[in-house]
Amino acid sequence: MSERPTLAQERERVDELRGRLGEEHPETLAAMLDLAEMLWARGRLAEVRGLEEHVVAVRRRVHGEAYGDTLKALGKLATTIGAEGDLVEARRLQEHILILAPEVWGEKARDTLRAINNLAGTVAAQGDLPGARALLETAIEELHRQFGEGDNDTAAAIGNLAATLWQHGERGEAYWLQAQLVETQRRLRGDDDPATRAALAVLNAMQHDGMP
Repeated sequence: MSERPTLAQERERVDELRGRLGEEHPETLAAMLDLAEMLWARGRLAEVRGLEEHVVAVRRRVHGEAYGDTLKALGKLATTIGAEGDLVEARRLQEHILILAPEVWGEKARDTLRAINNLAGTVAAQGDLPGARALLETAIEELHRQFGEGDNDTAAAIGNLAATLWQHGERGEAYWLQAQLVETQRRLRGDDDPATRAALAVLNAMQHDGMP
């Protein structure tokens, strides 16, 4: 297994690609987003935002707004802006993505459903439980229908709904949802799968925080 690059190495890769292929080349932009992910893990959100804004601007200029990679980069930027605390702007961008998503990906495509899931997280953070719940239930129903209960996006949306309910005091239902998610992951993936362990860790945290 090859070692993951260091932050300095990733910066060098971006600079090398920028010099060799140009600022607008897809490989250069992809490397910038890889660098942004490394910076995100270190909590350096201002640098992350700068890179993501650059990628969005280039993709808008080269491909236009109604283009899959433009919307994906915009979605990353919205997540970063939300993490910085500007939930109003994050929600505005996420709602904008969902206006274009049916045209770009299709109304019930996986990327569109992921965008719904992302918006739900911002809506929940704004304190709108009914709005977040409606979005997540829509996404979960369609993900389950198309891809099944063992799908990663289905599991993520169910976990998000459980977390949202928990944060807003609906602890009984949240715990039940999380327990069902753990049971599904165990049955389909086994006890040692990372996804199963992650779901179980959340369930254990709920138990320690006041559930039987």
